[in-house]
Amino acid sequence: MQLDAPGILLRLVRREVPEPTTFDVVIEVSACGVCRTDLHIVDGEIHGVLPIVPGHEIVGRVIAVGPDVTDLRLGERVGVPWLGRSCGACLYCNIGRENLCDNAVFTGFSSDGGYATHCLADSRFCLRIPGAFGDVEAAPLLCAGLIGYRALKLAGDGTRLGFYGFGAAAHILAQVAIWQGRSVYAFTQRDDRDGQAFARSLGCTWAGASDESPPDELDSAIIFAPAGELVPQALRHVRKGGRVVCAGIHMSDIPSFPYEYLWGERSIMSVANLTREDGREFLELAAQVPITTSTTQFRLSQANEALTQLRTGEIVGAAVLVP
Repeated sequence: MQLDAPGILLRLVRREVPEPTTFDVVIEVSACGVCRTDLHIVDGEIHGVLPIVPGHEIVGRVIAVGPDVTDLRLGERVGVPWLGRSCGACLYCNIGRENLCDNAVFTGFSSDGGYATHCLADSRFCLRIPGAFGDVEAAPLLCAGLIGYRALKLAGDGTRLGFYGFGAAAHILAQVAIWQGRSVYAFTQRDDRDGQAFARSLGCTWAGASDESPPDELDSAIIFAPAGELVPQALRHVRKGGRVVCAGIHMSDIPSFPYEYLWGERSIMSVANLTREDGREFLELAAQVPITTSTTQFRLSQANEALTQLRTGEIVGAAVLVP
């Protein structure tokens, strides 16, 4: 399913299965999650290579390997995340922050992704999927889980966490945080009673509307929703020395707010992409918890419908395409 230009529907195209070279592998796709980043690409809120096949929460099996591949075997199940390749030579790669690589390739954004029956991926950036997870269950872990996990690490060690937007990422990370012994406070759109009930069913301490005040002061907050107006709201509920982490690749403009919201050594930071170390750490942790992902399945040809339902907030948990 290919995007030719921003703001239009994806269309079904047929291509030859690619041939792998150097470190590449060909993967037969079993499942591909539908991420809000895909929606930002389709809606033209972030701009990459076009035409493009979106999708960066890919689970599948290796059916062909390039001549330089040494660590993956035919038939092995792997996951392909957002970070498709880094250059290995820039400042950021050299200091262990490949997520900030100046010349990175991103799956489904600057190289074709998993809204397809097959895809090409760099074997060095593929991740092994724990056997505890089925293909569909595992797909949301590869971005909603991975980027959320990086956000959770950056949020610090506080015990009271606020999650603004309770969708694919938050429902995964809430399980991790609660398993770690923390309290999660879930913020949703005002009329999203189903989302609030879902959050409470996972063990969240409190669930309410994003413009409500939680019953306790927060140690930190993670904003998963792409709404800049949530930043000052979150700051108002974070204690002195606390942190607000913006976990999305795109967000609407942050409105001005009184300095007193930030004063007291509060901080705001963003999360950008992920590293392979993040991926390995998180997938191992996900199997220990173990995480249960809530998914709604769509056929590959229904990709436009899945994106529409994600845009309108109809999906509880995560949407997953199955070829």
